[in-house]
Amino acid sequence: MTLQAIRYNDGNLSIIDQLQLPYVERYIKVQSSEEAWHAIKDMRVRGAPAIAIVAALALASELHGLMACDEISSEAEDVQAFIMEKLDYLVSSRPTAVNLADAARKLRAVANDHTQRPDSTGRSVATALIKAAEEMLVKDIEDNKNIGKHGAEWIMANAAGKPTATVLTHCNTGSLATSGYGTALGVIRALASACKLTRAYCTETRPYNQGSRLTAFELVHDHLPATLITDSMAAALLAKSDSRVDAIVVGADRVAANGDTANKIGTYGLAVLAKYHGVKFLVAAPLTTIDLATPSGKEIIIEERPASEVTNVRGPRANNSTNGLELETVRIAAAGIDVWNPAFDVTPSTLIDGIITEKGVVEKDADGQFHLEDLFRIPLSASGGVDATS
Repeated sequence: MTLQAIRYNDGNLSIIDQLQLPYVERYIKVQSSEEAWHAIKDMRVRGAPAIAIVAALALASELHGLMACDEISSEAEDVQAFIMEKLDYLVSSRPTAVNLADAARKLRAVANDHTQRPDSTGRSVATALIKAAEEMLVKDIEDNKNIGKHGAEWIMANAAGKPTATVLTHCNTGSLATSGYGTALGVIRALASACKLTRAYCTETRPYNQGSRLTAFELVHDHLPATLITDSMAAALLAKSDSRVDAIVVGADRVAANGDTANKIGTYGLAVLAKYHGVKFLVAAPLTTIDLATPSGKEIIIEERPASEVTNVRGPRANNSTNGLELETVRIAAAGIDVWNPAFDVTPSTLIDGIITEKGVVEKDADGQFHLEDLFRIPLSASGGVDATS
């Protein structure tokens, strides 16, 4: 059974605390925008799709609570203003991931539309936003499964006749990064479900170790054949002929209009290695991650994280039992050293072979250009790819 990292029912939202994984599976309640902001900022929840869904559902939960206590304003305009303020606040928690801003934009539109209706009330506006947020949760899971299906089919079609494929992934793009199933990890799950997965390799993803803590946790949880490597081992792995990697599949926090992709730091390096070794490099991302308003990667704001994430590591003592687990922080760098800690890097579109979306896999044209705008108007072709002739 796939891990359920986000639990929501009738205004009650809880998330698995990713800061305690893989040592402790603990769910924490998120009942307000403020609690969601801190959960996102502190990376108790991370992954572009998951951030957006948690923010939306937290606001829905907060509105649920206000209505249950009869503390919601009767005036539609007052509730609209409340929603706008909360959405602006939530978006400030993580600037790089476009999904959060996209979700906020859609929720603003819902609030504005229902406020302008002749019979609108504060409750009707709040109810409309709650419904829209809940629909985002359902749609994200559906989109992830389609991404997994299209990606798996594309990899096997390009696997030179091999019956199964070996895939390398970076950071965490599974149930812990989405509403469920995952994007890049969803592709791996889809391969495994079709008995087409030879092995999945996951990088540790320094400095925050999302790969070793989270992706490895999900792969073990789902009983998938998997191997963990350090970030610096990727080149050696790709060079090994006896463990031929067929594709590298990563997620995305923002895809620019030209296909340049911002993702977890280390992604760019993997793309360069893939190009040198002739390995297919794929980005798995829902349409909500594609930002046509950003022309290229040059315009993407890159978040910088605290130096302590590089100089320190946190975890339990190796000989600790699971009972009474105590986490400790250990310094691993020389005191006083300067640190540069960008959370993301940008992979140029020239290094990307395909972008996997819920509508299919987009490839570059004969001139080496992606046409991502077609995704927003072209139907899915019978082959699962984007039909550029429609």
